Amino acid sequence: MHVGVEDDFRPARKAHPAFVVDVEQVAKAVEAAGHPVAWADPAEIPGRLRFHTFDAVGNRIEFLAG
Repeated sequence: MHVGVEDDFRPARKAHPAFVVDVEQVAKAVEAAGHPVAWADPAEIPGRLRFHTFDAVGNRIEFLAG
């Protein structure tokens, strides 16, 4: 994935990419790297374990189980 940078950059707090991954393994790696892991309400998407975090410049990113 490549993301460009704009001069008037503002981090996205609502809009975000989502990646299907081994969500528990990725959550451990994200926490180990010092980033927050906020688990989503499981009732929002039944059967899909998922969490949100933020990249180094504040953009929201979602990771969910396949």
